[in-house]
Amino acid sequence: MSLQIVGMREEDWPAVREIYREGIATGTATFETAVPEWVKWDQSHRQDCRLVARDDQKIVGWAALSPVSLRQVYAGVAEVSIYVASSAQGRGVGKALLSALIEESEHCGVWTLQAGIFSENVVSIAMHKRCGFREVGLRQRLGQLGGIWHDVRLLERRSSIAGA
Repeated sequence: MSLQIVGMREEDWPAVREIYREGIATGTATFETAVPEWVKWDQSHRQDCRLVARDDQKIVGWAALSPVSLRQVYAGVAEVSIYVASSAQGRGVGKALLSALIEESEHCGVWTLQAGIFSENVVSIAMHKRCGFREVGLRQRLGQLGGIWHDVRLLERRSSIAGA
C-alpha cells in the first residue's frame, strides 16, 4: 500500500460520502442514519483539518474536525470524525489519518481533541488510545439507533504544543 495523507477537497466528496455511508451502515460508528449533502457537511466541519487517505489515488479514508461550540473560549476544542473504507480496514489507514489530523490540528491552534465512540467500537477506541487519547467518561444509554441504546465513551487528547 502506498498511502498518502492529503488535504480534502470538495471534489473528494463523492468518495468521502461513500466511506461515510459504509460507516453509518455498520451501526457502530455514528448516530447518523443518512449522509448529509455536501453543503450541510461542509458547514458543520472546520474549514481546516480535513484530510483524506489515498492509496494509489483511490480515497480509502477520511478525517475531519467539527467545532464543539461557537463560543470563543472553545475555539481550540474540536470533535474528531474518522472513517476508513471497509476494504482498507486493518492496514493502518486509521492510525495514519488520526496521527496526521493531530499534527495538523496542533498547527491550527487546536489544544483539545475529543471523540465520542460507541462502546462496542473497540477497534476505534484502541486506535485513539494508541494516538494519545485518554478515556474521560462514559455516557450510558446516550442515544438509540434502530431501537438499540448505545453507550458512548468520551475520549480526549490535550496538545502539549497548542495552547500550552
